[in-house]
Amino acid sequence: MRSVLSATLLVATMGAAHAQMTPPSTAGAKPKVVTTVPVRPALQKPEDTANAMAQAERLALQSDLAWVGEYNGAITGDVSDRMVNAIKEFQKNRGGKPTGVLNPQERGLLADTARRRQENVGWKIVTEPATGARLGIPTKLAPQLTSDASGAKWTSSTGTIQIQLTRRKEASPTTAKLAEREKKEPAGRTIDYTVVKPDFFVLSGMQGLKKFYLRGTFRGDEVRILTILYDQATENTVEPVVIAMSSAFNAFPSGVQAGPPPRKTVDYGTGVVVSDDGAVVTDRVVTDECIALTIPGYGHADRVAEDKEHDLALLRIYGARGLKPLDIAGNATKTALDITGIADPQNQGGAAAATSVKASVAQIGGGGDAALSPAPALGFSGAVAVDSDGKFAGIALLKPVLVAGPANATPPAQAALVPADTVRDFLKANGVTPSGGTADAKAAVVRVICVRK
Repeated sequence: MRSVLSATLLVATMGAAHAQMTPPSTAGAKPKVVTTVPVRPALQKPEDTANAMAQAERLALQSDLAWVGEYNGAITGDVSDRMVNAIKEFQKNRGGKPTGVLNPQERGLLADTARRRQENVGWKIVTEPATGARLGIPTKLAPQLTSDASGAKWTSSTGTIQIQLTRRKEASPTTAKLAEREKKEPAGRTIDYTVVKPDFFVLSGMQGLKKFYLRGTFRGDEVRILTILYDQATENTVEPVVIAMSSAFNAFPSGVQAGPPPRKTVDYGTGVVVSDDGAVVTDRVVTDECIALTIPGYGHADRVAEDKEHDLALLRIYGARGLKPLDIAGNATKTALDITGIADPQNQGGAAAATSVKASVAQIGGGGDAALSPAPALGFSGAVAVDSDGKFAGIALLKPVLVAGPANATPPAQAALVPADTVRDFLKANGVTPSGGTADAKAAVVRVICVRK
């Protein structure tokens, strides 16, 4: 953009100089005024915007577009016309202007939609023990696992969906030879798509009455092939998952962490005091598998309830005095929010101050968790969200990101808002009556510290 602007200024300056240097046509005649038309800087193209992103952001973007069924290419983080067109289709299908560049609300909606679809199919990145291969598996669609020396197989209860990882030894394999063999075995395969590269091959088509997708590769004499079979009736559900599985498949991982990063030994989150007898609502994931839960200034806390669907946890601190429970009776009506929490000590030089940051959601009162943009800092998971009128909007949670693609970059954090009604229903179901009181969110939040083995 700087070079475009510089060129524009150069042209304008040269034009102005030319106007000053133009002599009159005849002596004594009125000088001729030469005007220059300003050169308008070129508008930034969608490809330029995408290229300005970090690769990890592009990976997350492509992965989310694949999950919502708009992108059917390889999830590599590389910018392409296919990726830009997928963005435009996503915008157009949701009544927006197809610019090819997502605004923060659109990006939040895309992330939220993709996350819901991942949750609906039980998407997990796993390492298959026998081979060490890294795979993405829709565990709710294909929950039954069998394995032996030749590989592993995941199937649905009715057999409509089958995912198979096979391994075998072959002398001097090439992808071309492997592809030709797989086209013929088992007999009756009809191939409608073939890609053969030096390091991998892909086939898809029909196998009997089922659609199939196959991706294979080798190292030395070891061949590994991922095959996905599914009934045509499941096509709308399975095909976005097939794209994710293909991109997530790493047959010979080398030093790659499968799935989300390991749990921290010490984790920091934020809790919101909701009653004067010591009830605190916070993030379930932050408080999982803790051998000790502590709220500084109040001591030990017990985790007494959880909501796995919305990732909420209820903590209880006993004998505490001076608590200032938040008034959560109201309902936010505006999408511009203040998120109040306590950032990780590393993000504030070891301090424990409560701070507020700005964020927004696409809608309020939609009935389900909504994507927050931008995501707050580490330590804010479990923070309280209020709208610009100070009305309770819900609880903000940081979400781990599972990207279908190369695991060589850390995607940016994503965040979700658990809406006010869901929080109140969770508390009511567990016998907590919010005592209300303060509208000061900073006074009502506490730091939650989880210590694990």
